Amino acid sequence: MINHLITQKNWQTQLSEAITSVDELLSLLKLDSLRAEVYVPKHFELRVPRGFVAKMTVGDRNDPLLRQILPDQQEQINVTGYVADPLSENSQNPVKGMLHKYQSRVLLTITGACAIHCRYCFRQHFDYSANMPTADAKENIINYISAHPEINEVILSGGDPLNVTNRRLFAWLDTLESIPQLTTIRLHTRLPLVIPARLDDALLDRLSQSRCRLVMVIHCNHANEIDDLTAEYLQRARAAGVTMLNQAVLLKGVNDNIDAQTELSQRLFACGVLPYYLYVLDKVAGAAHFDSDEQSSIELYWSILAALPGYLVPKLVRELPNRPFKVPIDIYKHI
Repeated sequence: MINHLITQKNWQTQLSEAITSVDELLSLLKLDSLRAEVYVPKHFELRVPRGFVAKMTVGDRNDPLLRQILPDQQEQINVTGYVADPLSENSQNPVKGMLHKYQSRVLLTITGACAIHCRYCFRQHFDYSANMPTADAKENIINYISAHPEINEVILSGGDPLNVTNRRLFAWLDTLESIPQLTTIRLHTRLPLVIPARLDDALLDRLSQSRCRLVMVIHCNHANEIDDLTAEYLQRARAAGVTMLNQAVLLKGVNDNIDAQTELSQRLFACGVLPYYLYVLDKVAGAAHFDSDEQSSIELYWSILAALPGYLVPKLVRELPNRPFKVPIDIYKHI
């Protein structure tokens, strides 16, 4: 009933009512005994929509959704090799608000805001204040893309591009669709998992009318993130003609086992979403406790290959700084 009452609200109301208090979250989940093991971070505070919390199991300290968002004391431990900017993104923005890391596509950070703060986020230390595109920057972005005819795709990211209003998002779509060389617009988003109502009729109607191919890459790490309501909204997006893909991060204690991985792929496929990437964790400061060693990751991947048909197996990759592509993990390395 609580979940039903939450999801009846529009997406902006759900966004504004997200939980930001550790004490409130633990009280709702009847896990007050965990208070001594968590902390209130200053630079990257707790933020989680109530509908996402409603998918968690009350009383379960190891709930895979809870582990992704609950600040842990281990985040304060400095671990060698885990840094603030693991992908060196701050040096790859030739135009304010735009990253050009890959030959045929650029990424626009149109907002620094997310509906949810995932504790392993590789951009939790990113300097959004220095990289947010202003109104004037749009012209610079158009000029840059036009001067690079090899660019045919733009990725809208952030933050989360669906965190902005339809009016603002549609203005970006209008701008990008006016650039003749662009054939594809991609949206990288977690909103459909944490506030499914964000995929409202106005948004899906606009996406279905684009002259460009629209690709939505959602970020779902565990099958429990997809309840019936979430599945319904994902299927609506697919029916609107949007290509639906998923990228997940391999997280210790969350989805680093064969059951979690097979259930995730099967649940995604039932909603019209194809598994795309399974990332080895980016080595961002504060997230070392989520990392799995490479040999364990490879052994798990072989199990996934044996358990699922090829079209449901995501590519196992890592992202490294100053590489013009996602780097495939050598799964033959430890055989």
